[in-house]
Amino acid sequence: MELKKNPKSDVSRNSSLYFAVGLALMLGITYMAINYKTYDPSGVVADSLNLDDELEEEVPITEQIVTPPPPPPPPPAAPEIIEVVEDEVEVEETVIESTETEMETEIVEVEEVEVVEVEEDLEVPFSVIENVAVFPGCEKKKGNAAKKACMNEKVNKFIGKKFNTDLAGDLGLPPGKKRIFVQFKVDKSGNITSIGARGPHPGLEKEAKRVISLLPKMQPGKQRGKPVVMPFSIPIVFQVQD
Repeated sequence: MELKKNPKSDVSRNSSLYFAVGLALMLGITYMAINYKTYDPSGVVADSLNLDDELEEEVPITEQIVTPPPPPPPPPAAPEIIEVVEDEVEVEETVIESTETEMETEIVEVEEVEVVEVEEDLEVPFSVIENVAVFPGCEKKKGNAAKKACMNEKVNKFIGKKFNTDLAGDLGLPPGKKRIFVQFKVDKSGNITSIGARGPHPGLEKEAKRVISLLPKMQPGKQRGKPVVMPFSIPIVFQVQD
């Protein structure tokens, strides 16, 4: 005899539905388990304010110092007795005379005062002067530079002829090269003035001044067309033999 099953009691009929529902439940439980968080109650610190821990501020007890009043000012000094002395000295009165002139008074005319301009001696160095002083014999040289070179040459030759080179031996100077620095000025008239010398011996300085004073009169130097003072310096060098 064959057994017959009731189609309503067949369990496998809705197995796919049950599988889907079970899978959804498992996924939900798994998701909740992963995101579940727990807290350690020992790590939580509750902030609380304890009013008993506040510091009690001690208020210092101040003592009021009583300042004594200042002493009263001293009484004013009694005024000195002023003795009135009769003035017997007669005072001469100063009479101020009037400066107004009368009609009949003659007025003296004052002559005009001439103002004389005093020209200062302008000094222009040899290196920058427009027209150098002309040494006799250099008049035909053209140009300021040529006249400067001519003057240097003429002055050196003049000193070489006039200077006493034997003087160094007479003064007992040791052998060797001796150098004397000489300065002088050619004034606005062409004369040699303000001669100075500096050397190893006063005797040599005196000889250098003597020679420079013998220089001839020159044509004065000019600056902007006017005669000026031209300072000039030159070294005198010579050898003292053994």
